[in-house]
Amino acid sequence: MKIETIHLLDIYPDISTDGCDPIATVYLPSRVTEKSADKKMPCIVICPGGAYLFVSKTEEEPVALHFLTLGYCVITLKYSVNPIHFPQQLREVAAVFNLIHQKADEWKCDTNKIAIMGFSAGGHLAAHYTNQFDCEEIEEVFDNAYRPNACILCYPVITTNSEIAHRNSFKYLLGEFPKTDNKRFSLENSVTEDTPPTFIWHTSLDENVNVENSLCYAKALSRNKVPYELHIFPFGIHGLSTCDDITNNSVDEKAKRNNIWLDLLKDWLKFTFADKTE
Repeated sequence: MKIETIHLLDIYPDISTDGCDPIATVYLPSRVTEKSADKKMPCIVICPGGAYLFVSKTEEEPVALHFLTLGYCVITLKYSVNPIHFPQQLREVAAVFNLIHQKADEWKCDTNKIAIMGFSAGGHLAAHYTNQFDCEEIEEVFDNAYRPNACILCYPVITTNSEIAHRNSFKYLLGEFPKTDNKRFSLENSVTEDTPPTFIWHTSLDENVNVENSLCYAKALSRNKVPYELHIFPFGIHGLSTCDDITNNSVDEKAKRNNIWLDLLKDWLKFTFADKTE
Protein backbone atom coordinates (compact mmCIF):
# COMPACT_ATOMS: atom_id res chain seq x y z
CA MET A 1 0.00 0.00 0.00
CA LYS A 2 1.12 3.51 -0.79
CA ILE A 3 -0.34 6.54 0.99
CA GLU A 4 0.07 10.07 -0.33
CA THR A 5 -1.10 13.25 1.42
CA ILE A 6 -1.88 16.17 -0.87
CA HIS A 7 -2.67 19.72 0.23
CA LEU A 8 -4.97 20.72 -2.59
CA LEU A 9 -4.09 24.42 -2.44
CA ASP A 10 -0.51 23.53 -3.42
CA ILE A 11 -1.91 22.41 -6.79
CA TYR A 12 -5.08 24.49 -7.08
CA PRO A 13 -4.43 27.84 -5.38
CA ASP A 14 -7.34 29.45 -7.23
CA ILE A 15 -9.87 27.58 -5.08
CA SER A 16 -8.48 29.20 -1.95
CA THR A 17 -10.51 30.85 0.76
CA ASP A 18 -8.65 32.37 3.70
CA GLY A 19 -8.22 29.84 6.48
CA CYS A 20 -8.88 26.66 4.51
CA ASP A 21 -6.48 23.77 3.93
CA PRO A 22 -8.31 20.93 2.14
CA ILE A 23 -6.35 17.69 2.23
CA ALA A 24 -6.73 14.67 -0.03
CA THR A 25 -5.28 11.42 1.29
CA VAL A 26 -4.63 8.97 -1.53
CA TYR A 27 -4.52 5.22 -0.84
CA LEU A 28 -3.04 3.10 -3.63
CA PRO A 29 -2.81 -0.70 -3.65
CA SER A 30 0.72 -2.06 -3.62
CA ARG A 31 0.46 -3.37 -7.16
CA VAL A 32 0.30 0.20 -8.49
CA THR A 33 4.01 0.54 -7.76
CA GLU A 34 4.85 -2.69 -9.59
CA LYS A 35 6.23 -2.24 -13.07
CA SER A 36 4.17 -5.13 -14.35
CA ALA A 37 0.89 -3.58 -13.25
CA ASP A 38 -0.83 -2.03 -16.23
CA LYS A 39 -4.51 -2.65 -15.59
CA LYS A 40 -6.31 0.47 -14.43
CA MET A 41 -8.39 0.42 -11.25
CA PRO A 42 -11.72 1.87 -10.20
CA CYS A 43 -11.57 4.77 -7.76
CA ILE A 44 -13.65 5.97 -4.81
CA VAL A 45 -13.62 9.49 -3.36
CA ILE A 46 -14.84 9.57 0.26
CA CYS A 47 -16.43 12.64 1.86
CA PRO A 48 -16.83 11.94 5.61
CA GLY A 49 -19.63 13.43 7.67
CA GLY A 50 -19.62 15.98 10.48
CA ALA A 51 -22.48 18.43 9.81
CA TYR A 52 -20.08 20.73 7.92
CA LEU A 53 -18.69 21.52 11.39
CA PHE A 54 -15.91 18.89 11.45
CA VAL A 55 -14.72 15.93 9.36
CA SER A 56 -15.32 12.56 10.99
CA LYS A 57 -12.22 10.35 11.24
CA THR A 58 -14.33 7.20 11.62
CA GLU A 59 -15.57 7.64 8.05
CA GLU A 60 -12.13 8.12 6.53
CA GLU A 61 -9.43 5.44 6.72
CA PRO A 62 -11.54 2.59 8.19
CA VAL A 63 -13.81 2.80 5.16
CA ALA A 64 -10.96 3.37 2.71
CA LEU A 65 -9.19 0.18 3.77
CA HIS A 66 -12.24 -1.96 2.94
CA PHE A 67 -11.98 -0.95 -0.71
CA LEU A 68 -8.21 -0.72 -0.93
CA THR A 69 -7.98 -4.47 -0.39
CA LEU A 70 -10.28 -4.99 -3.38
CA GLY A 71 -7.95 -3.11 -5.70
CA TYR A 72 -9.58 0.31 -5.61
CA CYS A 73 -7.71 3.59 -5.54
CA VAL A 74 -9.33 5.41 -2.60
CA ILE A 75 -9.12 9.11 -1.81
CA THR A 76 -10.47 10.62 1.39
CA LEU A 77 -11.16 14.34 1.41
CA LYS A 78 -10.74 16.50 4.49
CA TYR A 79 -12.83 19.37 3.17
CA SER A 80 -13.34 22.83 4.66
CA VAL A 81 -15.95 23.29 7.37
CA ASN A 82 -17.58 26.11 9.35
CA PRO A 83 -16.81 29.03 9.43
CA ILE A 84 -15.85 28.46 5.78
CA HIS A 85 -19.04 28.27 3.74
CA PHE A 86 -20.38 27.29 0.32
CA PRO A 87 -19.11 27.13 -2.43
CA GLN A 88 -15.67 26.27 -1.05
CA GLN A 89 -16.56 22.64 -0.35
CA LEU A 90 -17.87 22.02 -3.88
CA ARG A 91 -14.70 23.48 -5.36
CA GLU A 92 -12.57 21.19 -3.23
CA VAL A 93 -14.40 18.13 -4.49
CA ALA A 94 -13.99 19.41 -8.04
CA ALA A 95 -10.26 19.74 -7.37
CA VAL A 96 -10.05 16.10 -6.30
CA PHE A 97 -11.80 14.92 -9.45
CA ASN A 98 -9.58 17.12 -11.58
CA LEU A 99 -6.54 15.67 -9.82
CA ILE A 100 -7.66 12.07 -10.45
CA HIS A 101 -7.95 12.79 -14.17
CA GLN A 102 -4.52 14.44 -14.17
CA LYS A 103 -2.90 11.57 -12.29
CA ALA A 104 -4.86 8.75 -13.94
CA ASP A 105 -1.83 7.19 -15.63
CA GLU A 106 0.44 7.52 -12.59
CA TRP A 107 -2.19 6.19 -10.17
CA LYS A 108 -3.55 3.69 -12.71
CA CYS A 109 -7.11 4.95 -12.27
CA ASP A 110 -9.86 4.12 -14.73
CA THR A 111 -11.53 7.49 -15.21
CA ASN A 112 -14.76 5.78 -16.32
CA LYS A 113 -15.04 4.10 -12.93
CA ILE A 114 -14.91 6.87 -10.34
CA ALA A 115 -17.45 6.82 -7.53
CA ILE A 116 -18.09 9.41 -4.87
CA MET A 117 -19.14 8.29 -1.38
CA GLY A 118 -20.53 10.58 1.28
CA PHE A 119 -21.60 10.10 4.88
CA SER A 120 -24.22 12.32 6.55
CA ALA A 121 -23.30 15.93 5.63
CA GLY A 122 -20.61 14.42 3.42
CA GLY A 123 -23.49 12.69 1.67
CA HIS A 124 -25.00 16.09 1.00
CA LEU A 125 -21.66 17.24 -0.42
CA ALA A 126 -21.36 14.11 -2.58
CA ALA A 127 -24.87 14.42 -3.99
CA HIS A 128 -24.49 18.18 -4.39
CA TYR A 129 -21.34 17.77 -6.46
CA THR A 130 -22.76 14.83 -8.42
CA ASN A 131 -25.73 16.88 -9.59
CA GLN A 132 -24.15 20.34 -9.79
CA PHE A 133 -20.55 19.61 -10.85
CA ASP A 134 -20.96 22.05 -13.75
CA CYS A 135 -22.40 24.92 -11.72
CA GLU A 136 -21.23 28.50 -12.07
CA GLU A 137 -19.23 28.44 -8.82
CA ILE A 138 -17.10 25.55 -10.08
CA GLU A 139 -16.75 26.87 -13.61
CA GLU A 140 -15.29 30.07 -12.16
CA VAL A 141 -12.15 28.15 -11.13
CA PHE A 142 -12.09 25.06 -13.39
CA ASP A 143 -12.25 24.94 -17.17
CA ASN A 144 -13.19 21.26 -16.96
CA ALA A 145 -15.16 19.58 -14.20
CA TYR A 146 -15.88 15.88 -14.02
CA ARG A 147 -19.06 14.18 -12.90
CA PRO A 148 -18.72 10.94 -10.88
CA ASN A 149 -19.71 7.70 -12.59
CA ALA A 150 -21.52 6.49 -9.47
CA CYS A 151 -22.72 7.98 -6.19
CA ILE A 152 -22.85 6.31 -2.77
CA LEU A 153 -24.85 7.97 0.00
CA CYS A 154 -24.59 6.73 3.59
CA TYR A 155 -27.31 8.14 5.91
CA PRO A 156 -27.11 11.39 3.92
CA VAL A 157 -28.33 14.89 4.63
CA ILE A 158 -30.42 15.73 1.56
CA THR A 159 -33.35 18.07 2.03
CA THR A 160 -34.10 21.55 3.34
CA ASN A 161 -37.69 20.51 4.03
CA SER A 162 -38.03 22.04 7.49
CA GLU A 163 -39.95 19.06 8.87
CA ILE A 164 -37.12 16.58 8.26
CA ALA A 165 -34.04 18.72 7.52
CA HIS A 166 -30.84 18.47 9.51
CA ARG A 167 -30.83 22.19 10.10
CA ASN A 168 -27.35 22.46 11.62
CA SER A 169 -25.69 21.06 8.50
CA PHE A 170 -27.23 23.81 6.39
CA LYS A 171 -26.47 26.45 8.99
CA TYR A 172 -22.79 25.46 9.03
CA LEU A 173 -22.62 25.18 5.24
CA LEU A 174 -24.39 28.44 4.44
CA GLY A 175 -24.19 30.54 7.58
CA GLU A 176 -27.96 30.24 8.01
CA PHE A 177 -30.75 27.81 7.30
CA PRO A 178 -31.90 28.29 3.67
CA LYS A 179 -34.98 30.32 2.93
CA THR A 180 -38.04 28.29 1.97
CA ASP A 181 -37.81 29.45 -1.65
CA ASN A 182 -34.17 28.36 -2.00
CA LYS A 183 -34.44 24.89 -3.54
CA ARG A 184 -30.87 24.57 -4.73
CA PHE A 185 -29.54 22.99 -1.54
CA SER A 186 -32.44 20.57 -1.25
CA LEU A 187 -30.89 17.95 -3.47
CA GLU A 188 -33.97 15.96 -4.35
CA ASN A 189 -34.68 18.95 -6.60
CA SER A 190 -31.44 18.64 -8.59
CA VAL A 191 -31.72 14.99 -9.66
CA THR A 192 -32.03 14.60 -13.44
CA GLU A 193 -31.95 11.72 -15.90
CA ASP A 194 -28.19 12.35 -16.12
CA THR A 195 -27.61 11.66 -12.43
CA PRO A 196 -25.37 8.56 -12.26
CA PRO A 197 -26.39 5.25 -10.64
CA THR A 198 -26.73 5.67 -6.88
CA PHE A 199 -26.44 3.42 -3.83
CA ILE A 200 -28.09 4.59 -0.58
CA TRP A 201 -28.31 3.17 2.92
CA HIS A 202 -29.83 4.51 6.13
CA THR A 203 -31.39 3.27 9.37
CA SER A 204 -35.07 3.74 10.12
CA LEU A 205 -34.28 4.73 13.73
CA ASP A 206 -31.81 7.49 12.86
CA GLU A 207 -32.78 10.33 15.20
CA ASN A 208 -30.13 12.72 13.92
CA VAL A 209 -30.68 12.68 10.15
CA ASN A 210 -34.23 11.53 9.43
CA VAL A 211 -34.48 8.54 7.10
CA GLU A 212 -36.92 10.58 5.00
CA ASN A 213 -33.82 12.31 3.58
CA SER A 214 -32.83 9.09 1.83
CA LEU A 215 -36.39 8.24 0.88
CA CYS A 216 -37.06 11.57 -0.81
CA TYR A 217 -33.82 11.31 -2.76
CA ALA A 218 -34.67 7.77 -3.85
CA LYS A 219 -38.08 9.00 -4.98
CA ALA A 220 -36.39 11.67 -7.10
CA LEU A 221 -34.09 9.06 -8.64
CA SER A 222 -37.07 6.86 -9.42
CA ARG A 223 -38.99 9.74 -10.95
CA ASN A 224 -36.04 10.45 -13.27
CA LYS A 225 -35.48 6.76 -14.08
CA VAL A 226 -31.98 6.73 -12.56
CA PRO A 227 -30.85 3.23 -11.51
CA TYR A 228 -30.48 3.06 -7.73
CA GLU A 229 -30.27 0.63 -4.84
CA LEU A 230 -31.72 1.57 -1.44
CA HIS A 231 -31.28 -0.23 1.88
CA ILE A 232 -33.13 0.84 5.02
CA PHE A 233 -31.99 -1.09 8.09
CA PRO A 234 -34.39 -1.40 11.03
CA PHE A 235 -31.88 -0.74 13.83
CA GLY A 236 -29.00 1.59 14.52
CA ILE A 237 -28.12 5.15 15.46
CA HIS A 238 -26.68 7.82 13.19
CA GLY A 239 -23.04 7.75 12.12
CA LEU A 240 -22.43 4.00 12.21
CA SER A 241 -19.77 4.04 9.48
CA THR A 242 -18.59 0.40 9.15
CA CYS A 243 -21.02 -0.67 11.91
CA ASP A 244 -18.42 -2.37 14.10
CA ASP A 245 -16.36 -1.74 17.21
CA ILE A 246 -13.52 -0.26 15.15
CA THR A 247 -15.51 2.83 14.21
CA ASN A 248 -18.21 2.92 16.88
CA ASN A 249 -17.69 1.53 20.38
CA SER A 250 -21.37 1.93 21.24
CA VAL A 251 -22.82 -0.06 18.33
CA ASP A 252 -25.19 -2.77 19.58
CA GLU A 253 -25.52 -6.30 18.24
CA LYS A 254 -28.61 -5.51 16.17
CA ALA A 255 -26.89 -2.59 14.47
CA LYS A 256 -23.74 -4.61 13.77
CA ARG A 257 -25.81 -6.53 11.23
CA ASN A 258 -25.88 -3.33 9.17
CA ASN A 259 -22.23 -4.02 8.37
CA ILE A 260 -23.53 -5.94 5.36
CA TRP A 261 -23.89 -2.60 3.59
CA LEU A 262 -20.22 -2.93 2.67
CA ASP A 263 -20.69 -6.27 0.92
CA LEU A 264 -23.87 -5.05 -0.73
CA LEU A 265 -22.04 -2.00 -2.01
CA LYS A 266 -19.06 -3.98 -3.29
CA ASP A 267 -21.39 -6.21 -5.27
CA TRP A 268 -23.34 -3.19 -6.57
CA LEU A 269 -20.15 -1.43 -7.69
CA LYS A 270 -18.95 -4.54 -9.50
CA PHE A 271 -22.24 -4.69 -11.38
CA THR A 272 -22.46 -0.93 -11.98
CA PHE A 273 -18.93 -0.65 -13.35
CA ALA A 274 -19.08 -3.88 -15.37
CA ASP A 275 -19.79 -2.13 -18.68
CA LYS A 276 -17.70 0.99 -18.06
CA THR A 277 -14.23 0.39 -19.48
CA GLU A 278 -11.74 3.06 -20.36
